Amino acid sequence: MTVRGVAEIDITTDSFLGALALLALVVVLVLVLVLRTRLGRFTRLGRALVVLVTTVLVLVGAGAGINAHFDYFRTLGDVMGLPPSDEVELAALLERTDRPAQGVVTTTDLPGRRSGFEARPATVYVPPAWFARPRPELPVVVLLHGTPGTPQDWLDGGQAAATADAYAAAHGGTAPVLVMPDVNGILDADSECVDGPAGRVETYLTVDVPAFVQQVFHTAAPGRAWAVAGLSEGGSCSLMLALRHPGTFATFGDYAGLAGPRAGDTNADTASAITQLFGGSAQAFAAHEPADLMAQRPFPELGGWFEVGDADPEPYAAYQALEPAARRAGITTCGVVVPGGGHTFAVFAQAFSDSLPWIAGRVGAGPPVTSCPSASS
Repeated sequence: MTVRGVAEIDITTDSFLGALALLALVVVLVLVLVLRTRLGRFTRLGRALVVLVTTVLVLVGAGAGINAHFDYFRTLGDVMGLPPSDEVELAALLERTDRPAQGVVTTTDLPGRRSGFEARPATVYVPPAWFARPRPELPVVVLLHGTPGTPQDWLDGGQAAATADAYAAAHGGTAPVLVMPDVNGILDADSECVDGPAGRVETYLTVDVPAFVQQVFHTAAPGRAWAVAGLSEGGSCSLMLALRHPGTFATFGDYAGLAGPRAGDTNADTASAITQLFGGSAQAFAAHEPADLMAQRPFPELGGWFEVGDADPEPYAAYQALEPAARRAGITTCGVVVPGGGHTFAVFAQAFSDSLPWIAGRVGAGPPVTSCPSASS
């Protein structure tokens, strides 16, 4: 088997976890047998070695089980940080003239020229239709990750490229360009996509990102042809950004986000958000709180998709409040509740797969989808 073949092994299946457990047992038994055969008895060093190896194997097994639950890393290549087999350098992507059978992924620095935000590299997916000449001005979906997290999360656990490829295959190679920018600067920061202590992230996402993407990838202009969607922190960010910048994003996807910008993990803890994100300004907090924004005026120009698992208490409570509020504000909405779904990449990946046809129809990358799934509650 080639290195690439090994990298593509799915590590979330029951068969893989079972094989891993069996391998661990065999390793321990072989180690015990070798030590007994060579030494005739267990020395203190031998016992310590068995305990060490067993502990390492238990930790690896526990990590594999946790990863399978959250569906974060799907393959060994994801764990090792290997780029997708179809990822290319930006310069090579821009020079390419042949049309590939599937979309192509590239990673690029996306500078914060206006914001000054020091972002980690962004990831961009372009569908096969993007390679036509003259270059078509395709719509854009901006996908925001959570915390802790990176833009790569949308390709690994979120399976965004695979979902977009499936959509493109059913629509003559056309799909939106997917832009996955950094929203936190470092792995464990939590900007909540506002101009705050973590940097001017809201300015970065609404000014720097659209300007760069339109210039470099020759996409459609921000507005009707642009959507923003995200998971967890990125979900609440997407709703907030669309409400505050409807001229940039006319469609949003909120996948298991909280009720708005929060410094913690609960909807009710607004005090820490005011202190840590808005410098103590309740007025600035209110200006970013989706429920307050939707109560102030209607947003008939917006469309939004909400999706959450009913075993994910805080985001589910946020959904129950925000989706009806969005409808009252004149927003065209779809709401989906995943029975038994938790705060996992299984739910996030499903949410993007469920919503992509609807979002693509709204931004002009495919036929309009006029019906929504029925939300259970």
